[in-house]
Amino acid sequence: MPEWSRRLGPGDDRGDAHGMDDEDAVTDRLAGEDSPSPAESLADKVCREIRDRIIAGTYAQGSRLREREIADALGVSRIPVREALPRLQSDGFITTSPRRGATVAELTMRDIEELYAVRLGVDVYGTRLAAQRVAAGASPAALVAAVDAADDALARGEFTEIIAANADIHEVIIELAQNSLLSALMRPVSGRARWISRLSAAPDPRVACREHHDLRDAICSGNTDLAAALAYAHIEGGREPTLAVLKGILPPG
Repeated sequence: MPEWSRRLGPGDDRGDAHGMDDEDAVTDRLAGEDSPSPAESLADKVCREIRDRIIAGTYAQGSRLREREIADALGVSRIPVREALPRLQSDGFITTSPRRGATVAELTMRDIEELYAVRLGVDVYGTRLAAQRVAAGASPAALVAAVDAADDALARGEFTEIIAANADIHEVIIELAQNSLLSALMRPVSGRARWISRLSAAPDPRVACREHHDLRDAICSGNTDLAAALAYAHIEGGREPTLAVLKGILPPG
């Protein structure tokens, strides 16, 4: 089996890769590595950590999320956990009910189809805007760095890092578009896309990496039409394989 196609065993979960099973490391990262800035509060960090655990499967679909247990695991008080949960709900990662409280959302095939429909509109438009910004003089350095990071993860055969790095590329493209409303619209979409990528585990991530090279080149050259066309082909090309894999895993919805 090629190195890039290896699957992770229980001990290789993304949670382990990010130190999520090491309580001291989590506490240091959330509270001690540096003081929360106005741009990212402790609640923001806790929200991201819980989201990453959901994506990794550490918190399984349908499982209950208890504030005290999460706070203890992350080495924080219940307050930032309580603040993070509504954000996770608005992003589609959890649901809440009076009797059960917060539970991890259970994805359906309808969710996947809806996600791709939205991405074909919003993500493609964001890519066009990004190319326009570069053509007008914006620096694509962050995009170049993001693609390089994905290449590095691919070269090392780090499957979960490849998934994360490829998702980062799309977020950087949206940031490059410099449209705050578009960024807000894409936040839950991007999170769901990461989750689905982890679940579907595309057999050959080299394909996505090659397509990201083409996207980078089109955006860096300021070719708006080509960038938008490549973004559409990239998303549409991943739709059917993803649906085929998840059809046997997720309910119809």
